[in-house]
Amino acid sequence: MSRIDWIVLAAWLISIVGYGLWRGRQSKTVSQYLLAGKTMPWYAMGLSIMATQASAITFISTTGQAYVDGMRFVQFYFGLPLAMVILCATAVPIFHRARVYTAYEYLEQRFDGRTRALVTLIFLIQRGLAAGISLYAPAVALSVVLGLPDQITTLLMGALVIVYTSLGGIKAVTWADVQQMTVILAALVLALIVAIRLLPPDVSFTGALSIAGAAGRLNPVVWKFDWNDRYNVWSGLIGGMFLALAYFGTDQSQVQRYLTGKSVGQSRLSLLFNAMAKIPMQFFILFIGVMVFVLFVFARPPITFHPVAYARMQSSPEYPQLQSRYNQAWQRRSEAAHAIAATGSDVAKASFRAAQKDFDAARSDAGKLAARVQGEDVFNDTNYIFLTYVKTYMPIGVVGLVVGVIFSAAMSSISGEINSLATVTIIDVYRRHVRPHGSDRHYLWASRLATAFWGVYAVVFASNAGHGFGALIETVNVVGSLFYGGMLGVFVLAFFFKKVGGRGAFWGVLAGEAVIFAAWEFTKIAFLWYNVIGCFVVIVSGVAISALMGEKVRHAAIE
Repeated sequence: MSRIDWIVLAAWLISIVGYGLWRGRQSKTVSQYLLAGKTMPWYAMGLSIMATQASAITFISTTGQAYVDGMRFVQFYFGLPLAMVILCATAVPIFHRARVYTAYEYLEQRFDGRTRALVTLIFLIQRGLAAGISLYAPAVALSVVLGLPDQITTLLMGALVIVYTSLGGIKAVTWADVQQMTVILAALVLALIVAIRLLPPDVSFTGALSIAGAAGRLNPVVWKFDWNDRYNVWSGLIGGMFLALAYFGTDQSQVQRYLTGKSVGQSRLSLLFNAMAKIPMQFFILFIGVMVFVLFVFARPPITFHPVAYARMQSSPEYPQLQSRYNQAWQRRSEAAHAIAATGSDVAKASFRAAQKDFDAARSDAGKLAARVQGEDVFNDTNYIFLTYVKTYMPIGVVGLVVGVIFSAAMSSISGEINSLATVTIIDVYRRHVRPHGSDRHYLWASRLATAFWGVYAVVFASNAGHGFGALIETVNVVGSLFYGGMLGVFVLAFFFKKVGGRGAFWGVLAGEAVIFAAWEFTKIAFLWYNVIGCFVVIVSGVAISALMGEKVRHAAIE
């Protein structure tokens, strides 16, 4: 990057941390620190929820996902609006009336302490893993682009997150997210405009769409039902809805957002805002990845987007012949793409697809060579595609801003995660089991220390992680899906099955998790279905166990 880009990057990071600290300066009680004193307006909660979703994953991985696989990933979100409506009618009013800091407090009110402890443990495991992954992947990708050791970017990102999250609490996190989301949207629009303007003069926007269609990249809807296909209408509507229900309805990192609302109505509006905006935003982001693909049809991309692996490959004896194959396939593909833009003929499209097949084969072989020179079992350069585009084609100054936005977007996701981890640690573990009668000031400082602890944990995890995560967007959701089915099932029991007691809920969760991990280990079922399977196993097991044991329900569900 140029000196101007470095200055812009530094200025942006300083401003976002300073803004967060300024907004969170009055967090002087546990309620203010963990729930912002229940003073947040709907738009701040809504943008904060969206910023957590539109994190570094959005820039680094979703655009790359569209580049290599087209737009069918948008189907992942088809069930989200339905989930938001259901949660507005159920979880939001129930949690607000229960006057809880965490979702898992409610489980003790409804069932017993053992069920609360089990689900708390599940949350800490899965969200702790996600926090480490969320820091690791963008830190490594940015380190390659910036030319810095990944330990430096990891430490810098982690340190900045720890500072404003531990000092400012949830209010600092939320208002920093609002500022970031505004700039994120501006950066996305700019990225699309630049990609379109850089296309050759003879390639119109309509021609670019024809090329993308010929490459199979304009595929937002796949109707064929297939258990093993991760992204189709059915997995998105059903599996995606269950995942969204679990994520926004049982994961403290999201529940805590709408528990900060001034009222039930304000919290509902924040979720409904996301219900309306999420699919269009993801469609737009994926479309950017498609336009970057079309741009690289005419502007030859590197044989692999990972700069370090690319440099190491060039000393391999196989490299010259592989690069020659790649160049020839790219040239044929580019010529066919010009023909598509000019005539749109089926002959040109068939020629393009044949060249694309050879091009993909050369890239696949390059990936195998890169894996060998990198000493990795699996090689994936998806997370470097958008960063390569930004660094190569965005104007000076804008590069620094976009990289800064990606940097801080990763921080946004991590800050929400470590804040929720700290909240659960203090409320569901420390105050419940270790020191139940401390003062408000004591719990405030304990919360700050817990936040710092989880921040350090994320940094240590990221610093010692391997390099095989692949596409970050998929990795995070796969990890979540291993646990969310069990978590969702127990809350469905709590809300709707009044005759189920603590023993049924506890053993139902264990049964659900056992089935999910068995499906992951022994079948090829797409991960979105884990959420559906796990939820139903918990419900059926919980109802059956409670009936067989004839247990008395400790508390009726809150009406």
